[in-house]
Amino acid sequence: MTLVHGAFNSFGVFFTPLLDEFGPTRALLSGASSLAFLVMGFMSVVMGLLTDRFGPRKVITASALFFGAGHILMSQAGNIWQIYLFFIVIGIGLSASDVVPLSTVVRWFIRKRGAMTGIMKVGTGLGMVAVPPLTITLIGAFGWRTSYLILGVVIMAAVIPLAQLMRRDPREMGLLPDGAQQTTTGNPVLSEPGLSVREALRTRQLWMVCSFYIAILYCGMTVLVHIVPHALDMGTSAGIAASFVSAIGGTSIVGRLTMGFTGDKIGHKRGIVVCFVVLVTALSWLQFASELWMLYLFAAIYGFNHGGFFALISPTIADLFGTRSQGTLLGIVILFGTLGGSLGSVLAGHIFDTTGSYQLAFFILLMLAITGLILAILIKPIRKGGTE
Repeated sequence: MTLVHGAFNSFGVFFTPLLDEFGPTRALLSGASSLAFLVMGFMSVVMGLLTDRFGPRKVITASALFFGAGHILMSQAGNIWQIYLFFIVIGIGLSASDVVPLSTVVRWFIRKRGAMTGIMKVGTGLGMVAVPPLTITLIGAFGWRTSYLILGVVIMAAVIPLAQLMRRDPREMGLLPDGAQQTTTGNPVLSEPGLSVREALRTRQLWMVCSFYIAILYCGMTVLVHIVPHALDMGTSAGIAASFVSAIGGTSIVGRLTMGFTGDKIGHKRGIVVCFVVLVTALSWLQFASELWMLYLFAAIYGFNHGGFFALISPTIADLFGTRSQGTLLGIVILFGTLGGSLGSVLAGHIFDTTGSYQLAFFILLMLAITGLILAILIKPIRKGGTE
């Protein structure tokens, strides 16, 4: 997760060299990353389904090949359409980076699902902090083409061997979740508790989770994309404006760990509610943040819930539906969230282009956060037999 998420979030480091090389508009070049993000969302469902059936080892191996190959191909890009094509390949590889590890870890743990997920998701934050600066060094020393080549080779050389150590389910090793010994015989996969995909699709709870995850990623992508230009509009320097993203990343690591452990104690769905309360608080503050220190405080508060959500979403799905179809159901939720995230950043930009201000865009974020909070509160456990 550190390598894959770190490499994907290094696109901004390559942005200026690619502009200088090919001369597209910023919007056109940005579209390549957005396309990869959308491909990731749709393919997450496929990756989740494949993980449920074949386990994480084969899926991560294949996705690492795609992700690494996309970066290697980028080193040979000759025009903008090739960049778009190669980022489709990268998006396919990226699609396994969350759904496979997240759906696997909740199968191995019950009592500490949130904590283990939070620890694992720290890898995402570390990647965002560590890999882009290393990439800057590579570009300075070797140029952007060789840097893409090095990233692709390193990713495949590291991720593929690590994938061979993964197992879908502890029952494959004669164990039960949390390290308990297997005491029954029979097919371990078939004995796994939970609803089938078809049964889960008939529940109100799944669509409520999808709906509030749309709100989470709509807010998340809008903030991450537009907080820097908003800070620049307030008169800050480029370096200070970029530091807001770092602040969000840093406090998100704290949020992943804190809410992962807290969710195990108070319930993962209640943890989601807590994160929404923090999100509403942060976005309420953003409506009036007119000074630099106020924006830093927003970034710190927002980053905490940003990390907390990602530590809790997979355990929450496992609590509601069991782990039988965890990968597929998590993929469906990620798909809907991706659609929301893609819409959010584009709509916020359109609102600014039209009105000259982010005020309306930030108000929409607050309304969506409140809606998500209400949905999270209203979700009830599924009754025995898969009924609502």
